[in-house]
Amino acid sequence: MARPFTRSATAADIPAITAIYAHAVKHGTATFEVAPPNEQEMADRLGGLAEGGFPYLVAERDGEVRGYAYAGPYRARIAYRYTLENSIYVAPGWHRMGIGRGLMDQLLSEAGARGFRQMIAVIGDSEQAASIALHRAAGFRTVGTLTAVGFKFGRWLDSVLMQTPLGPGAIALPQRYD
Repeated sequence: MARPFTRSATAADIPAITAIYAHAVKHGTATFEVAPPNEQEMADRLGGLAEGGFPYLVAERDGEVRGYAYAGPYRARIAYRYTLENSIYVAPGWHRMGIGRGLMDQLLSEAGARGFRQMIAVIGDSEQAASIALHRAAGFRTVGTLTAVGFKFGRWLDSVLMQTPLGPGAIALPQRYD
C-alpha cells in the first residue's frame, strides 16, 4: 500500500478535518472535548496556528484527506516558546495504514526545521495503546501519567505525557533567545 501524501493543510481541508475530529470527539477519548466544534471553529484554529508559524498537516490517500496533525504552543508563557504540543487524528477506517506515522514523521521534521526544540504529547486516556505506540516508535519517551484528570463517557481518564527533542533539543541554545 502506498504511503499517504502529506502536505500543509489549507482552508479547503476544513470540512474533512472537522469530520475526522467530530468522530474522535463523539466516539473516542483521544480528546477531552465533549462537543464537536463546527467548521468555523476548526478554521479559526487552523488560522491561528498558521499565523503563529506552527505546522498543520493533512495526509491524503486516494485523493481524500485521511488524517491531520498539527503542533501548537505547549503553554502560553514565553519561556515555553520552543516547546510544542502535538495532535494527530486519523479518519475512521484508516487506522494502522501508515497515515499517523506519515503525519508524525513530517510533523517532527517541520517542527525541528522551524527551530522548535521539544515536542510534548498529551495523550488522552492511558488506554490509547496505538497512540502511545506511535509516539514511542517516533522517538517519544513517557515522562509521566496524570491520573484521573478527565471525565468522559462516564469514566475517569488519565493523560499520558510523552516527550521528544527536536533538532539539537536542549544540548544547544536556540539561534535567537533573550
